Amino acid sequence: MALMKVKFDLKKRVKLAQGLWLMYWLAVMAGILVFSMGLFFKIELRKRSEMMDNNESHFVPNLLILVGLMACGVNAFGGKICHDSLVPAKFAKWQPMLKFFLGGCVLFNALLFFTALLCFTMRIALQFTLAEGLKNSMKYYKDTDTPGRCFMKRTLDLTQIEFRCCGNNNYRDWFEIQWISNRYLDFSSSEVRDRVMSNVEGKYLVEGVPFSCCNPSSPRPCIQYQLTNNSAHYSYDHHTEELNIWMHGCKEALLSYYGGMMNTIGAMVLLVTILEVGVMVGLQYLRTSLETLANPDEPENESEGWLLEKSFKETIAEFMEKVKSLGKGAQVEAGEDGQEQAVATVS
Repeated sequence: MALMKVKFDLKKRVKLAQGLWLMYWLAVMAGILVFSMGLFFKIELRKRSEMMDNNESHFVPNLLILVGLMACGVNAFGGKICHDSLVPAKFAKWQPMLKFFLGGCVLFNALLFFTALLCFTMRIALQFTLAEGLKNSMKYYKDTDTPGRCFMKRTLDLTQIEFRCCGNNNYRDWFEIQWISNRYLDFSSSEVRDRVMSNVEGKYLVEGVPFSCCNPSSPRPCIQYQLTNNSAHYSYDHHTEELNIWMHGCKEALLSYYGGMMNTIGAMVLLVTILEVGVMVGLQYLRTSLETLANPDEPENESEGWLLEKSFKETIAEFMEKVKSLGKGAQVEAGEDGQEQAVATVS
């Protein structure tokens, strides 16, 4: 028995076809939006690719770009079918391929849903990528004369200024690395030599941060060095001077920025998926209502449309039987090939 059977007359079929045509072109615009968001997200990641540990984070924006292009093509084709369905002669040429087209739509909707899930879960992958990438970037901050790293200082400074952050987890991360190049250190100074010699790895470590960590809202001039030494500065307590520098790390700031962006894109892709499912269901009703016309030359007659030709349980069982028969066919062909090879070897 057909699932969710509905009766259609000419007026209902025309309204359905026209409504689907509008929805398909709305879905084309949604596909363009998905493509644009994927491109925008890819550009945003490229801006800070130096601070990321690998290129796996570009998989999701690349998938969004691909899905957006596919949505434009699929929905434009569906809109053409709905437009031609009003003329029986034109619709007849599309009728043989409609089942395959609807099957492709099911797979495409599954891909859309998978893409939306990836958008929501990408924050986890970004967390590890940014944690390691920022840590390495801070180590290369001083290498302004090294090819391939000469722009790292600029990238990190702009990031800390734009996102109002300091360090990886917090500003104390700068205390653990040498971020001042040896080129700008006076090794004739006993203070510099003592500080370098006192470090096991021979690094010049200071309790200081780059200028980009300074908060411009601070009422006093920015204190960048000896941040935890209250006696080194007049009327200063590093526990209460929260306005002096940015207190939170760039990892959380960037995760919040990219995470919010991906949640928005994921929600948008989910809405596009719902729209795609809606037009797919509508096209199935349109197809079946036109196929069940007793006489295609008399479109005024009533016809029936349905979502599935059989019940959901029967449809699943039939699908599984087809899959099993395909598997058995592949095994038989493999066995025949093996026998032919054995005969050829013996002869």
